[in-house]
Amino acid sequence: MQFSVYQESHVGGRKVNQDRMGYSFTRDALLLVLADGMGGHLRGEAAATVALQTISAVFQQQATPYVKGPERFLEEACMAAHREIHRYAALHRMPETPRTTVVVCLIQHNTATWAHCGDSRLYWLRDGHVLARTRDHSHIENLIEKGKVPPSARATHPDRNKLYNCLGAASAPKVELSRRAGLQAGDTMLLCSDGLWAVLDDAELVDTLSTRPVVRAVPELLQAALRQGGASSDNVTGLAITWQGGPGLDDVPTEVMSTTITTEALPQDLHGSTIAGRSPDPGIDPFDEEQIEKAIAEIRGAIEKSSQLLK
Repeated sequence: MQFSVYQESHVGGRKVNQDRMGYSFTRDALLLVLADGMGGHLRGEAAATVALQTISAVFQQQATPYVKGPERFLEEACMAAHREIHRYAALHRMPETPRTTVVVCLIQHNTATWAHCGDSRLYWLRDGHVLARTRDHSHIENLIEKGKVPPSARATHPDRNKLYNCLGAASAPKVELSRRAGLQAGDTMLLCSDGLWAVLDDAELVDTLSTRPVVRAVPELLQAALRQGGASSDNVTGLAITWQGGPGLDDVPTEVMSTTITTEALPQDLHGSTIAGRSPDPGIDPFDEEQIEKAIAEIRGAIEKSSQLLK
């Protein structure tokens, strides 16, 4: 399994970056995750952090070295993240549970399967064309689908930011699953927050990702979004890979932000990840981060106990 990967995030014109992103991999499986904490709710950045760490913990438990049942894994991991966000809120006696969107992609055996809740997007590109894109769980997308407003209303409609699906809400989220997609060498997968796609049109995204390696394309797209957003720019985040599929280099590079990774030589029980236990974002104070890490440790312990009971 070989892929090129790049990820980057900017706070934009906001005080706190509520976006989170990361990837984890084994010899035979790759997990991509991006979450956008919802700014209209208290501590959205905490919800996004908990979501990333929970989904990564479930992946590390189940990918041995690949996940058996991708659709079930994606749904269960998202639901586990939803529950852990509620538990985080209860631990801190918060008046309102923090909320986040999420998009998750699992790639193994040259096949990608993805899931999402909310309006963080995934794009699947090949030869300059979008083969698939997630459909936003928003009021405006429902109106467009029903023919009540034209697609051009996405940029101007007063309800364009109203979501009906996310992690952390009072009701359980609806995890929308994709079909399984067969990847070819050269295919690109982009996960991004609405700070990117809401500012740049699909044509610009496709052209940039199709004509440049991800190490150049993602920074260029983020900078373009920041320029167009100006002083009021939202958080802007992108995580992209170019799939290369077959065997390649013998060693796994150590750089994690921009690199080509080959997993062929990895031991079966080894995991690599950029999803750390501690977020570098100063918007979350150390006490809360310690609580998040403690919660994730408890999640992993519960997963292990559950796994032993099922044997």
